[in-house]
Amino acid sequence: MSLDRRGWALGAGVAVAATAAGVGWSLWRERTANAAEAQLWNSSFETPVGPPLVMAVFRAQPLLLNFWATWCPPCVREMPAIDRFARQVAPRGWRVVGLAADNIAPVREFLAVRPVSYPVGLTGFAGIELSKALGNDAGGLPFTLLFGRGGRLLERHSGELSAEQLTAWANRVIT
Repeated sequence: MSLDRRGWALGAGVAVAATAAGVGWSLWRERTANAAEAQLWNSSFETPVGPPLVMAVFRAQPLLLNFWATWCPPCVREMPAIDRFARQVAPRGWRVVGLAADNIAPVREFLAVRPVSYPVGLTGFAGIELSKALGNDAGGLPFTLLFGRGGRLLERHSGELSAEQLTAWANRVIT
């Protein structure tokens, strides 16, 4: 075999190996995300006030799920837009849920001063790990997910959401 053919064969072998690794990684990540989604829908979370937040209740309708914390400035900045969104889309069958990656005392204090119209569950810092399993690769907050009817994950967004992004998501999901 000539040097050119060996180089080509080696390059082709590397390309095949890289493709296989990429496919394997994608399948593993999809399987992991599916397991995390199942875990989410089977979860219930303590709330700052009242009964636990049972996630299975929200699976039938479109759902905006926002991971946030009181100590996260972008989370705090986006909350008024998310609250307006929650009130605007509720008549169309949408639900909005906030999951606070925080402790109960700061969340209670925060919501006493800045109440929202949507339910809030408490995940503690384990919420960061749950958000990572759901596709939040960096583990940063805020992290928002959009689920369609039946609990199908449609969108992920890391970082602060804009009102325009929320409107685009609302228009994407037929209710």
